[in-house]
Amino acid sequence: MKHILITNDDGYEAVGLKALVEALSPIAKITVVAPATQKSACGHSLTLTRPLRLVSIEDDFYKVDDGSPTDCVFISLHSLFKEGNKPDLIVSGINAGSNMGEDITYSGTASAAMEGVLHGIPSIAISQVCKDNCKDIENGWDFALAKETIVKIVKQILSSSYPLGERKFLNINIPPILPQECAGIKVTKAGYRLYGDDVHRHTNPRGEEYYWVGLHPLIWKPSDDNMCDFEAIKQNYVSITPVQLDMTSYNDIQKLGEWLC
Repeated sequence: MKHILITNDDGYEAVGLKALVEALSPIAKITVVAPATQKSACGHSLTLTRPLRLVSIEDDFYKVDDGSPTDCVFISLHSLFKEGNKPDLIVSGINAGSNMGEDITYSGTASAAMEGVLHGIPSIAISQVCKDNCKDIENGWDFALAKETIVKIVKQILSSSYPLGERKFLNINIPPILPQECAGIKVTKAGYRLYGDDVHRHTNPRGEEYYWVGLHPLIWKPSDDNMCDFEAIKQNYVSITPVQLDMTSYNDIQKLGEWLC
């Protein structure tokens, strides 16, 4: 039986993680290694300044105390999987909230998939776009479309092949709709996210200032070809974006060389 490593950035008790395990358990052996606490927007961070504990919750289910999603993947690959016996696939999610456009760089969900492909393992990040600051998920969203989609994609990978080359992962975003309302699956590019300045300054009882970063509205710059992830979600499509880790701006190499001369 194929073996899938599952992680997330919402923590080991997250409802999206439980939905993902429920969806994939019938088609593969599952090992879960997830952060002990909420680690959203932690990016591709690896903990180097303190020790981390891998704590067994139940069979094939672990949490990493104060660890990031990247830590979870890195530690599990070097402790739970013997040499030459890596998982066939890594799936990160199901995240509560979108990971589209430049938010991919902030995302702990996407970063776990980044870490997976760095180790040569096919990887997927999957996120559930939500409404009203994820109140729909808090009120018992059943992840039906997300579960249906991830099963379809994973079955195709495990039965045939991974569609991408080295150091590339699939970033999936699910619209906040029922399966029967879905327009289909669209292959997209990462959109151009527009950011605000939602930072709140407060003062604690000792007179010390502190700042709380809020949630930016989900707005973006329209693309000329109508092929970005934001637009697909708005049109009730599941968005699947192939993401590469090579961030070199190749078009600017010659220009930069000429500028330096």
